[in-house]
Amino acid sequence: MKTYDEKHIKNIVLLGAPKSGKTTLSETMLFEAGIISKRGTVEERNTISDYHEIEHERSNSVYATTLHTEWKDYKINIIDTPGLEDFIGEVISSIRVCDTAVLLLNAQHGVEVGTELIWDYVDKYRKPTILAVNQLDTEQANFNKAVEDAVRVLGHAVTVMQYPVNQGAGFNAIIDLLKMTMYRFPENGGKPEKLPIPDNERERAEELHNALVEKAAENDDTLMEQYFEKGNLDEDELRLGIKIGMLKHQVFPVFCLSARNNMGSGRLMGFIDNVAPSAAEMPPETTTEGTTVPCDPAGPPCLFIFKTLQEPHIGRLSFFKVISGEIRPGMELLNETGNTTERISQLFIADGKNRNNVESLRAGDIGCTLKLKNTFTNHTLADKSFNAPIAPVVFPTPKVRVAIEANNKADDEKLSEVLSEIHMEDPTLLVEFNRELKQVILHGQGDLHLLVTRWRLENIYKMPVTFYPAKIPYRETIRKPALASYRHKKQSGGAGQFGEVFLKIEPWFEGMPPLKEYTVRDTEEVPLQWGGKLVFNNCIVGGAIDSRFLPSILKGVMEKMQEGPLTGSYVRDIRVSVYDGKMHPVDSNDISFKIAGMMAFRDAFHQAAPQLLEPVFDLEATAPDVMMGDIMSELQSRRSIITGMDTLNGYQVIKARTPQAELDKLFAALRNVTQGKAKVKSQFAEYAPVPPEIQKKLSEEYTKEETV
Repeated sequence: MKTYDEKHIKNIVLLGAPKSGKTTLSETMLFEAGIISKRGTVEERNTISDYHEIEHERSNSVYATTLHTEWKDYKINIIDTPGLEDFIGEVISSIRVCDTAVLLLNAQHGVEVGTELIWDYVDKYRKPTILAVNQLDTEQANFNKAVEDAVRVLGHAVTVMQYPVNQGAGFNAIIDLLKMTMYRFPENGGKPEKLPIPDNERERAEELHNALVEKAAENDDTLMEQYFEKGNLDEDELRLGIKIGMLKHQVFPVFCLSARNNMGSGRLMGFIDNVAPSAAEMPPETTTEGTTVPCDPAGPPCLFIFKTLQEPHIGRLSFFKVISGEIRPGMELLNETGNTTERISQLFIADGKNRNNVESLRAGDIGCTLKLKNTFTNHTLADKSFNAPIAPVVFPTPKVRVAIEANNKADDEKLSEVLSEIHMEDPTLLVEFNRELKQVILHGQGDLHLLVTRWRLENIYKMPVTFYPAKIPYRETIRKPALASYRHKKQSGGAGQFGEVFLKIEPWFEGMPPLKEYTVRDTEEVPLQWGGKLVFNNCIVGGAIDSRFLPSILKGVMEKMQEGPLTGSYVRDIRVSVYDGKMHPVDSNDISFKIAGMMAFRDAFHQAAPQLLEPVFDLEATAPDVMMGDIMSELQSRRSIITGMDTLNGYQVIKARTPQAELDKLFAALRNVTQGKAKVKSQFAEYAPVPPEIQKKLSEEYTKEETV
């Protein structure tokens, strides 16, 4: 295979909402370039991109897949990404390493909520962007609406480069405003016939062409002068102005497609070759220390791992972008994250499941290798002279969670190891070994993300598992003061145990007044690891309890606060004042006062109007106006409190406060009622009181478990 330099490598990522046609377009591009002789389809499960068994089962992309074409002396690396929000990690890492984003819009739906979610990351990384309005051959196609939606969401950088002549079932013609030519495609697509623009389209075409010229000219002072001088720009000047505008994130060219019928894909590929920025023209990568790394094949060897994948019968595949230098098999490179050395055994260019051996990959190129031992997603491999790792991709926080157990208890340790490895491959999946809840909890981007993880465990790692609802990290506190005492006395021959403690407990809050009824000799404030505070007052006078036993009383109180009397949850925000007690000159010891303190605290707690607290999250749901009724109904049926409503880019935004106990089910419910068109995010807000009937139920369940 030919080796390309950094000026002739174009890296593009195909993005879009589900069913926008990304996989179909990637198949068509490979066909147009002659990489494949026959196009597969998603329905027939024979595309180059969607090759995993789970993707065939679901008829949806689950993984980002790397492909390549060679087109007119240029190499185009393509990454076809999933459209579902559950797999947003695959999308973000692909955006990060590619140089141009091709954002597909379904001509029937325009800019969908899923599209907006993806756009947030394209905009964050300031990637040059091409918009491709696809499926113009469908009955409900509406090119103008799709463009209007794009302008509304993406702004006035949206610039029409082409428009359809006859969208709908008979679609076969495009007017190209750069070349001022009409392309008419044969019935089966492919190479179009070039025709003059029809008279009835001339006025519209010239108006849009002039807008394109102005947009290209305004991005460069020299081009602006030429435009004023000549009143126009030639084709080469237009290309230059558009490229400058794309690099500045101020021009988003719009193209027309029917990827299914192979109409418009060749023209899009030609534009990518001629205009889209190469790897060498993009801003340099940045290290964790803030230094820049130019895309220079003569620089020190450095590659960035953007994706790792465990493949059956193959092992771990590591996909990377060459940031600097030239990578060859046999090289030994340092992984600074793990401070280990890795040997590059083989180099490949991947086209789905097919891997083509290459002798080298230069700066700007994308490839993969096999069986790196200690290198995962977000790691950098570089020459030992390299200063710092490439800045990692920042992934979003998870949205849903589930508890997981191996069906075979003997696999518990192995399950922990496998889950840790899967997390290293997919950083959007978090694994939590929660001591408080006594569960292993998986946190994912959605229910489908978690189900695919289970599929991987069972089909790739051959480890059957069961999912359970994750427990809620409740907290316990009190609403009023209470007094209690407890005498611990034990005599079983020899030295006995004796300790008696009198104490008062009160709800603690910041700035509360000092204790009045007892003299406080000493106060210890204990910030609790699980949130809140314990304030412990020593109010003993007259030596009723020796001061050396006070730490034991505190220890007893703390132990009971780690397993609250109400539901076994952590206790928080309480002031404890020990004001009296008794001891024995022989039988009193630390264990006696620890037990007495613990039991006195328990008894006082039950008398102090105990209150169970639950974690509550701020939730924000963004969706089209017609879906607001269904969303409101779901929120209110799950104990959510609506806190506000707003509009954003033509969508409705509902803000609410939702208990975590309802959150996991709510995400799934909202996805169902909105057909996945709602964008939902949440953030922890506070701990709030649980309704009395739910508190009673949870307390009774805990008591029943304790007595079994």
